[in-house]
Amino acid sequence: MAAPTSDFSQGVRDYGASWLPGGAAPYGNFPDYSRFHPPEGRVRLLPAGLLSRLFPHRHGGPLLGLDVGCNSGELSIALYRHLRDCGDNRDSPEGSVAWKDLNLLCCDIDRDLIERAKQKSPFSGCVSRHAAHIMDSETREPLLHSYLSKFGRSAFDICFCMSVTMWIHLNHGDSGLVTFLSCLASKCAYLLVEPQPWKCYRAAARRLRKLGRNDFDHFRSLTINGDMTEKITQILTKDCAMEFLCCFGSTGWDRSLLLFKSNR
Repeated sequence: MAAPTSDFSQGVRDYGASWLPGGAAPYGNFPDYSRFHPPEGRVRLLPAGLLSRLFPHRHGGPLLGLDVGCNSGELSIALYRHLRDCGDNRDSPEGSVAWKDLNLLCCDIDRDLIERAKQKSPFSGCVSRHAAHIMDSETREPLLHSYLSKFGRSAFDICFCMSVTMWIHLNHGDSGLVTFLSCLASKCAYLLVEPQPWKCYRAAARRLRKLGRNDFDHFRSLTINGDMTEKITQILTKDCAMEFLCCFGSTGWDRSLLLFKSNR
């Protein structure tokens, strides 16, 4: 796995703020992300009672979710509220099921964003937040193992990866993207992904150049490019033993919400 760009390596190592003035954030850790991509733009696409539909015969024990790249937490809270409270599944013999026992682990590379998220989280008992570099197995594996072991579990029920894949791809290259997706696929029963389109890659590189910085280390050499929704679907279905279930639609900023199921 390639090392991050040298200009930003200290920020990753310390899990501190490494965003730059002028609208550039080399790891997607924008300090005011929810202002230009509000959580409602994603949540409104998800059907009511999604968890009841995915787990119609689940009785007893909490559902566990993992939110990778949670930023300062606004989307995590919106997802939690929607998934916990919208439990009306009329096709289920149990009828209305509200998933009150939902636990969510949220992680982000930026320690400062995690601290902001902790300060304003209304669900501190059920939503845990930790600074972690998801591509660093030495920090990732102990965190995930410790969290899952508290519930006697070895995997999450659902994982959320919302506008994260591009930053992994730009900083770790093609092999890093495949490794990242394989890691998530191995740790959950369902995976909800929001890939950034290729135009976002070009925009991210352009923002760095405007600040007099070099391109991302891997931008010019990426062979996984073009239709990123299609490419990520191919990786997950062909390399990661996952089945594509559906697309819930596209946000107002032209990003699709894709749901996959593990075949393991």
